[in-house]
Amino acid sequence: MKANNASALRHSLKISLLTATAIGLTACGSDDGTDDIERHAKASQAKTVELRVMETTDLHAYLMNHNYFTNSQDDSVGFVKTASLIKAAREEATNSVLVDNGDLIQGSPLGDYMAKIKGLENNEVHPIYKAMNLLDYDVANIGNHEFNYGLEFLKESIDDANFPYISANVFFDDHDDDETNDVSYFTPYIIQQKNVLDTQGNAHTLDIGYIGFVPPQIMNWDQAHLEGKLKAKDIVDMAVKYVPQMKAEGADIIIAIPHSGLTSDTRKKNAENASYYLSEIEGIDAILFGHAHQNFPSEAYENVSGVDIEKGTINGVAAVMPGFWGNNLGYIDMTLSVTELGEWTVIDTQSVLKPIANRNEDRSYTPLVESHMGVKEAITHDHQAVVDWVSEPFAKISAPINSFFALAQDDPSIQVVTDAQRWYTETLISGTELEGMPILSVGAPFRAGGRQGPDNYTNLASGDVSYGNVADLYIYPNTLKVLKLTGAEVKEWLEMSAGQFNQITVGSVNSDLINTEFPSYNFDVIDGVTYEIDVSQPAKYSSKGDIANINSQRIINLKFNGEAINPAQSFLVVSNNYRAGGGGNFPGITAEKIVIDAPNENRQVVADYLIAQTQLNPTTGFDPSADGNWTFTSLPNTVVKFVGSPSDTAKDFAANNLPAVDYVQNDADDFGIYTLNMNN
Repeated sequence: MKANNASALRHSLKISLLTATAIGLTACGSDDGTDDIERHAKASQAKTVELRVMETTDLHAYLMNHNYFTNSQDDSVGFVKTASLIKAAREEATNSVLVDNGDLIQGSPLGDYMAKIKGLENNEVHPIYKAMNLLDYDVANIGNHEFNYGLEFLKESIDDANFPYISANVFFDDHDDDETNDVSYFTPYIIQQKNVLDTQGNAHTLDIGYIGFVPPQIMNWDQAHLEGKLKAKDIVDMAVKYVPQMKAEGADIIIAIPHSGLTSDTRKKNAENASYYLSEIEGIDAILFGHAHQNFPSEAYENVSGVDIEKGTINGVAAVMPGFWGNNLGYIDMTLSVTELGEWTVIDTQSVLKPIANRNEDRSYTPLVESHMGVKEAITHDHQAVVDWVSEPFAKISAPINSFFALAQDDPSIQVVTDAQRWYTETLISGTELEGMPILSVGAPFRAGGRQGPDNYTNLASGDVSYGNVADLYIYPNTLKVLKLTGAEVKEWLEMSAGQFNQITVGSVNSDLINTEFPSYNFDVIDGVTYEIDVSQPAKYSSKGDIANINSQRIINLKFNGEAINPAQSFLVVSNNYRAGGGGNFPGITAEKIVIDAPNENRQVVADYLIAQTQLNPTTGFDPSADGNWTFTSLPNTVVKFVGSPSDTAKDFAANNLPAVDYVQNDADDFGIYTLNMNN
């Protein structure tokens, strides 16, 4: 790379200068050595440079402060707000740089509209880059969701970015076993010259190295787009390979930009969340991470070994992670010392999160910053096109669909998805050798509160349905996959899913039902069978898919067609590319068991199903009510509590439809607290 060769030359010049200075001190010194000492003291005297390193991450195409699902202003999200924070933070600092950490082009209806409806012509600038190009980004990293729409769309999207992209652990698949000849798909790292001023106003040139990473799991999550084209390697291994090279090529400081979360668990090969392990690699001076949709520093990480949430460091290395959807700007204020010889040292750091809004007691938001007018003007036309598209009705439902209590009972937001998937699969296998095999269908609650907050629930009123509603039901652009599994494998799938719940002591009152370490999108409901979940038993699997209690059996009375399921019987199980490719680490679920690799997105299947059902009932639409195929095992004299939607609609739904559920109050995070009587 030309930039790196230039950096190597600069580094060699620095070394030459150091050598020449040392020789000069000896050759020109006085007899008593006084001049030598004075010159050496002057040469080694350090200047102080303050550098602000800013990060955005996980924007997920949320450019405007707008909720496309409700077609209303939402000041809790939007790059149009984050951009104003960037402008202000840059004006406060003498020296600053700005990076993005990926997951940009997918996540909101705007992302889908550009990729699936409108498309991008050659030399047409994606609205995301219309916005970001106004902010003078220095570099950007690739996130895992960048691959969701395929490599061609990714290439066409990023080629108009006015800043370089990096990713150090993605390579062309050359179809051989020799890793020494692998060629990087992206530029693995860059070293940029930055002109900076020290605290006395003196000019210096700082060589900043940036290196990016993406979870290796992209090869599972987007197998249909990437298989045979790319391969992904271990994040830490690639850091160990490249960081010394960056130092040798003249990087004064190195900033790692991993699209990867934080855990201090024992490192495993190809770990998805590897940011902690990067802090242990010599030469990395700062870590700007993401992927987990959380804030760092924050109290959520106060018990992680080696983490200082006051300074924002991991094992002494400065780090920041600024949430998701533009809700925060993150930056690290670095204090650097530089000698007259150009030797740089990090002497202090402080990590900072700047939110775009404060949350009020009534769940509204008070904006902390105005919209960036340049960004707003640049994307207004594209934004309005998306608003028009998602608002156009195409089907009807005769009953509401919500996910308010998806973690406490069978609910309609999952039911409509699993029904649609089974309906579609029936057409796929008609006339094939698979016709007649029993079909089971898997769904999970994608919007069930969690770290996205107490407004993160699906809530569709009866009546017209638009595409925005479908995207609310199924927020990911997953593609449909069908696996062939045995009854025994279905049982283990459900055992893993049952890790969503804590173990409950029979007769206890107000124990927490939900295991908050278990993501709700991994709480799979399987329709086509009936079963109970006995939460008095310990979970068989941990949230990471490891066996925790090998003899535990939470799934009981598992039946197919009213009879105990045959462990040896074969089933077609409909899911998505994420789960079928190993996402979530469900036991025995691998891509090798896929028998139908459908090209259709799951949410398009849902849309087609809603259209078909509406045609059968054009006046009222179709009834999406849940069939109640799973329940909790009855536990006498036992009452548990869980958090759910705090909305009046949710409270009324519970009061009118769920006799075992009672609203109590709101918690400190403004979630509704509910109790569930398990003596059913």
